[in-house]
Amino acid sequence: MDLILLNDGLYQLVAVTKEMMEGVEIMAEVDCFDLCDILRLHLTTYYDVPWNVHLMNDDTGQFVGCICDS
Repeated sequence: MDLILLNDGLYQLVAVTKEMMEGVEIMAEVDCFDLCDILRLHLTTYYDVPWNVHLMNDDTGQFVGCICDS
């Protein structure tokens, strides 16, 4: 699974690592899209009006979404 981040007008794919998953406890089986939502909540802060964006907590850019590997 990769995260899609927007930083300075450039989209980047960032592979999800064990360090990113640190502190996340999954109690049931989840699919890739559910895991994407869990990571979005864990790794970002939401900024409402006027921006309406999820910014990464480590200042690496704006969270756009995920790409699920088959």
